[in-house]
Amino acid sequence: MLKQLSIYAENRKGTMQSITQVLADEGINIWGSCTNDGAEYGINRMVVSEPEKAMEALEGAGYLCRLTSVIGVELEDEVGNLNRLLKALAESNININYIYLSFNRDSGKPVLIFQTEDSAEVEICIKNKGFSVV
Repeated sequence: MLKQLSIYAENRKGTMQSITQVLADEGINIWGSCTNDGAEYGINRMVVSEPEKAMEALEGAGYLCRLTSVIGVELEDEVGNLNRLLKALAESNININYIYLSFNRDSGKPVLIFQTEDSAEVEICIKNKGFSVV
């Protein structure tokens, strides 16, 4: 299971660069990211190399952060594989709150990152259906 860092920040010019600068200064690598914006504030969700260290550094820089468990599933880069995974989740009555894509730097394969209510139970279900959890 992966830990995702959620950063709540003002929706203004330069904010993302400021966040990535903090992470770069700490030697933290961003493996995947998704930003949802709002009128005044946005949420940047990231899977990073050192989530606890990243949270500490960003909070020290004045950002409100939270760690959440998420699941990463490595898929073959083939037509229909995302649909196959989503169908397996639907058949198991699993609700996905949000998803975004990253990739495995070692294999070069896409990794679907998603958040659901009971990550540990869902991870077992996904493995039992033949998917590769990272």
